[in-house]
Parts: sequence; structure tokens; C-alpha cells
Amino acid sequence: MEKVKKITEKILTKEVILYIVFGLLTTVINLGSFYVLNSIWKWNENVSNLIAIILAVLVAYLTNKDLVFHSEASSIKEKLQEFFKFMLGRTFTMIVEFLGGFVLFQTPIPEMISKVFITVIVIILNYFISKFFAFHKKQ
Repeated sequence: MEKVKKITEKILTKEVILYIVFGLLTTVINLGSFYVLNSIWKWNENVSNLIAIILAVLVAYLTNKDLVFHSEASSIKEKLQEFFKFMLGRTFTMIVEFLGGFVLFQTPIPEMISKVFITVIVIILNYFISKFFAFHKKQ
């Protein structure tokens, strides 16, 4: 039991908790905008998915930069590099998410269930990309 507690304390840091909170916010934006575009406005699921992903990525950058990973970038060059790395990472996961949707939307699995499944995979990938690639701390 003590071992589980130590592992939990190591995993559930303030950073991870904040990432989860803001990740939930971006997920709500992603899923909510997808639902409105696809289910209410009856837009194509792939167009709806792409727009939902872009909105979520913009919110994620703004929250992750200052509130989760506490960016230490100070010069314009550092800030641009960080933004580029963040967007490069998110472009990768956006492609993963879009292709995942493209494949799963062809199955009998309901679109929203497919979207939620893909979103969970993307959230995990995005945490590691942001932490170790985009917003790593200065030495």
C-alpha cells in the first residue's frame, strides 16, 4: 500500500494535475465544438473534427505555456522556438487524431465514442511532447 502511495504522489504532481484540468478544458472545447458542428449544424465529420482540433490546440498552447509548464522563454527567439516546437508536436498529434478519426468514422462505432477514444490517446501524447520537447526547463 505504501508503494502505491509513493507512486501516486510521484505521478500526481501539481504540473500533472494542472495539465489534467486544462486538458479537460481543451477536451470539452474539442468535443463540444465537434458535437455542435457535426451533430447540430450537420457539417461533415472530418471538417468538424479538423476545426475542433484547431480550436483545442490554440487553447492548449495558451494554458500550457504559462499555467502548466511555466515557460521560461524570455527572448523573442526563445518564445518563437517554443511556439514552433509546441505547434510541431501538436501538428503530429493532430495528424494522429485526424487519421484516427478518418479510420474510426468508417466503422460502426458511434462518432462521439470514436472521438473520445482518439482524444484520450492524443492527450497522453501531448503531455509528453509538451513536457519533454516544447516547454522543457532551462539547464
